Amino acid sequence: MSPRAGNAGPHTLAFVESPVQLLNVLEWAHAHAPGVGLTLVVLSPVDPMTRGQLRRMSDLARDEGHQVRWEEARGGPLAPFQTIGGLSGLLRRARRVVLGDPFSRYVQLLLTITRARDLVVVDDGTATMEFVGQLARGERLVRWHRKGGRPGPRDVVFAPVSAAARRRLTPGERRHIEIFSSMPMTRTPAGVTVHANTFAWTRTRFGPPRITKGADMVGTSLVETGVVDDGRYLEAVHTLARAHGATRYFAHRRESTDKLHRLAAATGLEIVRPELPLELIARRGPIGRTVLSFPSTVVHTLPLALVGTEVRVAVCDIDPAWLTESASPRARDFLSGVTDTARDVHRLSTTAPTAAPNPVTPASPVTPASPASRSGPSDPTGPAPFTATPPSAGLVGPAAS
Repeated sequence: MSPRAGNAGPHTLAFVESPVQLLNVLEWAHAHAPGVGLTLVVLSPVDPMTRGQLRRMSDLARDEGHQVRWEEARGGPLAPFQTIGGLSGLLRRARRVVLGDPFSRYVQLLLTITRARDLVVVDDGTATMEFVGQLARGERLVRWHRKGGRPGPRDVVFAPVSAAARRRLTPGERRHIEIFSSMPMTRTPAGVTVHANTFAWTRTRFGPPRITKGADMVGTSLVETGVVDDGRYLEAVHTLARAHGATRYFAHRRESTDKLHRLAAATGLEIVRPELPLELIARRGPIGRTVLSFPSTVVHTLPLALVGTEVRVAVCDIDPAWLTESASPRARDFLSGVTDTARDVHRLSTTAPTAAPNPVTPASPVTPASPASRSGPSDPTGPAPFTATPPSAGLVGPAAS
């Protein structure tokens, strides 16, 4: 156990479902609880890439002296009941609960059990901006890309739990709410304490990076969430990469393999599936002197992680014509707000592709960006194997677990 974190215990309990959430829990612990270990519960998803990144982030958490409890929370129809039953004792004893996704139904259900008076919400990307706004306006908790749509049957059934969770996340005489975020807050809920996440832990533990002369691109899951049209997105990536000489495309963990195959074939970009959140990958390097992105979390976090380096983050707006017919009415304003509020980034004019790109020979695959040279994590699910797909695909990614 690292002497930095002291003795881990049940007094602070953190729940994470994504690698970014886990990273931001480590940032919060570094900034506000130095020398105090916590119990970190990973509510494991089924997506292989996310699981792989979570395993590697769990290694880093253990290196900091924190206890990691891996829960196969979605491992079958009985898994939620077994997970919640196994965590109920820890929840009732915890004095502080740290969580990364207040929109998660799993987390909302767990919040109805805890007696903790201190609740901390760390970043889960740009969704934190929407959560803070909804909390300030007294609205029900709905993810931004679903807002404006009609609630489904599951939403109706779960509504009482969601309402109870929202009450738990509202400050009161016996309840303190903290938000630890690198996102801009246009309206802070009354009584909520906000602390800035400056990525001090990331800068302390990694880098500075080696910077290459070229440009790298950052992928987004806007197609997978139904916000942006698939064809329009591929055209925009091709146009942007060609205009700025990008050679690598860092895939978002939720991007579909089929889309990435087509993107590699159409653009010639070298597709990289990172083994860690991009903030850590970029800080370790090598990283391009210019990083191209569409509106996403990284336009806020990468400048913080790369402060003091010569890397320039450039963001390209989403043309309204790229939005799907099913996109939420909120999508356009929200995405514009992500870009408008970003600091220390270079804003690109919207690319406007008019013709589909011609397929080109894809680049050779690369080895996944690796967090360390050790053999693998020690969590009970074992290491996540990474294999290269056939060279014609130009992809590297985790095998199904």
